[in-house]
Amino acid sequence: MRRCLRGLRRRDHRLPLVPVRPAQQGLPVTGAVPAAGGRIGLGEFVRRAADAGELVVQPRMGFSSSTAMRAGLLAVKAAPATTVGTITLDSYTRLGDLGAAARAVSAGEDLNGYPIATHPVRTTRAVIDGVRDTAFPVQVRHGSADPRHIFAALVAAGLDATEGGPVSYCLPYGRVPLDESVRNWAHCSELFARLREYSPVEPNLETFGGCMLGQLCPPSQLVALSVLEALFFRRYGVRSIAVSYAQQTNPRQDQEAVRALRRLCAELLPDVTWHVVIYTYMGLFPATPHGARRILTHAVELARTTGAERLIVKTVAEAHRIPTIAENVEALTHAAATAHTVSTTAVPEHEGSDSQTYAEARALVEAVLDSGPDIGRSLLHSFKSGYLDIPYCLHPDNLGRTRSYVDTDGALRWADTGLLPIGHLVRASGRSRVTAAGLMEALSSVRRRYDTVREEVP
Repeated sequence: MRRCLRGLRRRDHRLPLVPVRPAQQGLPVTGAVPAAGGRIGLGEFVRRAADAGELVVQPRMGFSSSTAMRAGLLAVKAAPATTVGTITLDSYTRLGDLGAAARAVSAGEDLNGYPIATHPVRTTRAVIDGVRDTAFPVQVRHGSADPRHIFAALVAAGLDATEGGPVSYCLPYGRVPLDESVRNWAHCSELFARLREYSPVEPNLETFGGCMLGQLCPPSQLVALSVLEALFFRRYGVRSIAVSYAQQTNPRQDQEAVRALRRLCAELLPDVTWHVVIYTYMGLFPATPHGARRILTHAVELARTTGAERLIVKTVAEAHRIPTIAENVEALTHAAATAHTVSTTAVPEHEGSDSQTYAEARALVEAVLDSGPDIGRSLLHSFKSGYLDIPYCLHPDNLGRTRSYVDTDGALRWADTGLLPIGHLVRASGRSRVTAAGLMEALSSVRRRYDTVREEVP
């Protein structure tokens, strides 16, 4: 365990590493991981729930106070649903500004998440003690292109489930060069995978690639990025993986995308355990309670009809402020109740193999993998060459030649494929350019649709 922690704290390449000091952070001095206590990992928990016909539901929730964080986890655990707990981190911690996080904690200021690298490790252990167990895993969520201090803190606290990725937590979140993010994530993934040497619980790592940009990234590229980040994690020893996909603008297209994701994972990840996690819409969220509940209902239906095993929910407050604990529990309760009214679909491995989304996603993945044997270098090469290119993403390492639009049927389509290796698969849209007005119209289309149409939901 000490070797694992030393590796996470070690300086590597030319990047400054924020130190985690044993005397201040309460790192284990015995060399032992906190006892698993008969627990199972998040991946195994989700598998068992799926076998029992249950959809696992999970909030995006984090509080700066350890007392509030524990109360939130206890409330999620007690919800009438099959749940996973979440510790979402604050922005200072995500950006590595631990000085600002420490000052905020000392001043008693509320942050927009839990400062895991600032609170003593013993405090974080106390937050999860007696809460996390075989029936209730806890996952850490962050958003960092350089998460070494985060991995050091969560490993020291005995946590074994987190998420992110070298691409998805770099391009839309800041200006960290992509090559640095790839290097940081390779380092963290490899050392995180080694937790199995010290604990019977298999560590679980979830891709964020399927949520890239939140909205307006066509489904085929979301699927490809989620698969590529999963392959990256596997390359560095992770054996339990969750692959993500965020609900987009058209339910039928989303079903096609999730089935394509499952098909590609079955083909390319035969030697690891994996499951699919759906994210309730990540774009401009409906502002009315009925609109918010309706889109959550459709996210549940997407999960159930595609065989997805887990769902990240959103609340009626999402468009306005950080949700309360009670609002998170209400969303979990609504999602679980809805799931019991929708039949689960067992998706054959070949399902989606002949769809447009599958064909595009497969072409993107193959182009990346064909560019070299090292997945990290291949990702870098693919962004430089335009084989991967995120629409409307302004990061310097994104070529920026692709564009997308929302069609009249609500489907998300390519307006310009740039240098993506899918030109032979995509029919010309007839749109030579996407105007600023058209972009704003597309960004708000889902909110308008769900807020305008009133519909009774369970």
